Amino acid sequence: MKSDKREKVYILGHKNPDSDSVCSAIAYAELKNSLGTGTVYAAGRCGEINSETRFILNYFGVPEPEYVENVRTQIEDIEIGRSEGVNSLISLKTAWEIMKEKNIVTLPVVREDNTLEGLITTSDIAKSYMDVYDSRIISEAKTPYRNLVEILKGTMLVGDIDGVITKGKFIIAAANPELMEDYISEGDTVICGNRFEAQLCAVKMKAGCIIVCCEKSRISKTIQQTAAEKGCCVIKTDFDTFTAARLVNQSIPIGFFMKTTDIVTFSPCDYLDEIRSVMVKKRYRNFPVVLRSGELAGMISRRNLIGGRCKKVILVDHNEKLQAVDGLEQAEILEVIDHHRIADVETVHPVHFRNQPFGASATIIAQIYKENGIKIPLKTAGILCSAILSDTLVFSSPTCTYTDILTARELAETAGIDIKEYSKKMFSAGTSLENKTAEQIFYQDFKMFNAGNISFGVGQFNIMGTEALESLSVKIYEHMKKELVFRRADMMFFMLTNIEDKSSYVIFCGKNAYSYLNNIFNKPETDFMIHIPKLVSRKKQFIPAMITALHTEASI
Repeated sequence: MKSDKREKVYILGHKNPDSDSVCSAIAYAELKNSLGTGTVYAAGRCGEINSETRFILNYFGVPEPEYVENVRTQIEDIEIGRSEGVNSLISLKTAWEIMKEKNIVTLPVVREDNTLEGLITTSDIAKSYMDVYDSRIISEAKTPYRNLVEILKGTMLVGDIDGVITKGKFIIAAANPELMEDYISEGDTVICGNRFEAQLCAVKMKAGCIIVCCEKSRISKTIQQTAAEKGCCVIKTDFDTFTAARLVNQSIPIGFFMKTTDIVTFSPCDYLDEIRSVMVKKRYRNFPVVLRSGELAGMISRRNLIGGRCKKVILVDHNEKLQAVDGLEQAEILEVIDHHRIADVETVHPVHFRNQPFGASATIIAQIYKENGIKIPLKTAGILCSAILSDTLVFSSPTCTYTDILTARELAETAGIDIKEYSKKMFSAGTSLENKTAEQIFYQDFKMFNAGNISFGVGQFNIMGTEALESLSVKIYEHMKKELVFRRADMMFFMLTNIEDKSSYVIFCGKNAYSYLNNIFNKPETDFMIHIPKLVSRKKQFIPAMITALHTEASI
């Protein structure tokens, strides 16, 4: 389906991607492509890029990765029949020979620009033999003379081989010439033997074409001259009359019998799990795959769906199903590179799984560059450094390690940035509330988690100071209540993390949400928000504590 035959692997971060997720995917794709394995690695994003990440990419002039909505298997991921379309003027006989040679039962018919015009099947050809008794079918089908000559393996002695039969019936001149005058009409196509009188009678009766059969038959110059004068075509064939009569119907153009309406077609972007149900309901064995332009890309059958290649992916900055791209169960996971807890992503085969307790996945990616002896380009160093600064809140998060600090400083030197000054610009862009709705803020960095039978979501957004805290928290709370119902979750939490004093305001909703917060942080009850000093890390401080509390209650 694709012009580039090389295998493609998507490198994807989690849904509602943060800077570490996006930047790590971009950098790792660049690294993998530089190794020259022959595989194309493409960074992708599974959601909208937030304002902080957009600032980072714009600052270093790095394009946004492509949006990947899901990784379900599509037609473009599998091998399909490369059937070339045929012209609607070719004969039934020619179509049959093509089908027999290619061992197919459906032949696509295309126009000159390769757009799909119709379909002809072996069943359609069989019906043309078994169900048609009309002697005018040859003219009604606008049969080209060229088809007749090819089918009869004959020679056009008089007339235009590129002409078309447009009127008259098809008859066999088996009677005496005197009787023939009663049933030959102008424009008829007449099969004759070697009798001069029969040939001459057909010509004089203004037949549109005479077909003279038998190897030893002669066609005199008189007949040919008279035929030319009367506008009658003359075709000579070595076949006997019986065989010629049987073959004539095979010269009919397939356009007369092909199906042109209610054709079920598929697009290269269609998903296999959806087209399977369509195929089951239809009696056809082969279906056209059509590009958006209408051009024919090929044919697909149920057999093509067996053992179809699935998309291949590498996961970065996550290893949890709820956070992964939709359709992951249909994809083949090749690698996982993450710095979070090991969760529930399953693989069919053993994979390269690299999980290190650093403050950012970007730190791991930078290490892999070093291990492969590849110098990190300036732009890549810039976005990797930014990812570390973002995820560690400029080294203030409890998740931050000495390795994160050293790596970020090395990357900053390569990228030519001052960490302190650059961080202020980056966080200012990320914490700006200008033109942002509550929904946009909520989804900027939101993840779902499972602990036993409990499903809960946790979002996080960085703020600079508390000036807009009251109005912002109310908007977030109202949106959270809607999300709680929509996702059928048990609880929702949202951390508004104040970068200036390294604390978080935790908004909560859902049954027992406050109860769990109180057990963990021992805070007095409020309507929907509590303030927790020194809480900045969702990954290391909030999530582990929440999961521990849930498991502890479940075990009591």
